Amino acid sequence: MKNKKVKFVDLFAGMGGIRKGFELACESMKLESECVFTSEIKPHAVEILKQNNSCEKIHGDITKINEKDIPDFDFLLAGFPCQAFSSAGKRLGFLDTRGTLYFEVERILKEKKPKGFILENVEGLVIHDRKDKKSPIGQTLSTILQSLENLGYKVEWKVLNSKYFGVPQERKRIYIIGTDRKKPEMNFQVGKVKKIKEILESGLPTVNSKIVSLLLSHFSAEELQGKAIKDKRGGKDNIHSWDIELKGKVTNSQKELLNKLLTERRKKKWAYEYGIEWMDGMPLTKEHIKTFYDVKNLEEILEDLVNKGYLKKEYPKRKIAGKRVQDTNLPIGYNIVTGKMSFEINKILNPESIAPTLVAMDMRGLFVVDGKGLRNLSLREGLRLFGYPEDFKFEIEKSLGYDLLGNTVVVPAIEEVSKRVLKIYY
Repeated sequence: MKNKKVKFVDLFAGMGGIRKGFELACESMKLESECVFTSEIKPHAVEILKQNNSCEKIHGDITKINEKDIPDFDFLLAGFPCQAFSSAGKRLGFLDTRGTLYFEVERILKEKKPKGFILENVEGLVIHDRKDKKSPIGQTLSTILQSLENLGYKVEWKVLNSKYFGVPQERKRIYIIGTDRKKPEMNFQVGKVKKIKEILESGLPTVNSKIVSLLLSHFSAEELQGKAIKDKRGGKDNIHSWDIELKGKVTNSQKELLNKLLTERRKKKWAYEYGIEWMDGMPLTKEHIKTFYDVKNLEEILEDLVNKGYLKKEYPKRKIAGKRVQDTNLPIGYNIVTGKMSFEINKILNPESIAPTLVAMDMRGLFVVDGKGLRNLSLREGLRLFGYPEDFKFEIEKSLGYDLLGNTVVVPAIEEVSKRVLKIYY
């Protein structure tokens, strides 16, 4: 079968990451591959698919395509979106998945009966709709596995961390694979973990903005590496608005107070004193604050921080009908004005470490040090964080590119998983 062309379909294709990994696996095994059908509905994803596969037709909404109209193929690839299974737990099998997007995968497998499949999804699928916390998997995954086995496939699944597949990113995903011949083996040798510095470009334009200027006026570029920019948590790896005087000048004593308040407000003893249910980040009265920061001009310091916007006055909240509502019958207190300081920067990556799990919402807020300045991740660096080859075409506006990257797969992980399926036949 070495000379046989391997035909496959790519459903919920995104920007083509699963396809690319599968093609690379075929190439490494000296197999010729052909994608006979691709489905994707996001316009900018379709644009990237066309850039890299210019001669192919990209089909739209898979729910509107009759499975009988799809050409015959050997393997089905899909990074299907996971939706709640309304019937999960009542009856396993074909009908339990009807109405979800997984059903599109199932109905095509049932009709076309290919040799096998490779499915990828978020790690949360493992325990989705789990009724018993002692159970290793939830009813959603159980339903999927049972339905695939009912179709005659020998199925295996595993959660894999992408950092062990040659990319400097912490990204855990579930891979579900199966064949009609035998169950694929899913044990992988752990590879060397790369560092972010191995994928970085240099000499690119840096950002000149208020927050960048403030950061660089208080810290060197090297000191900023690995720091998150937010007011929600304490710790040495967080830079807070008062650390760079974003909202106005603060004294050393005010910084000390803010740092203590940031952690003290999370303690459960304050809820006990208020006589309410604990919730993270409670306002504290001046009397509460005096117990851990007692200075003569405390009220003056607190009011100044309120005027500048570092603190706010609010009442403790009770849970009423599932919602948090301020209780004006309780003493008013002081609380940190939390949240990200700016939508511009969330975190400055440490070149000696690895990236956190990259998601579309956060990618534009990830910065790196370049020379003595700061800048966003370039799209090419983003592609490298997911293991895309250097010749992959990605001509797209940056914000749209970030959106696609945040939802894509890690290509080397797909390649290695694909080999486990292909080796059963070739």
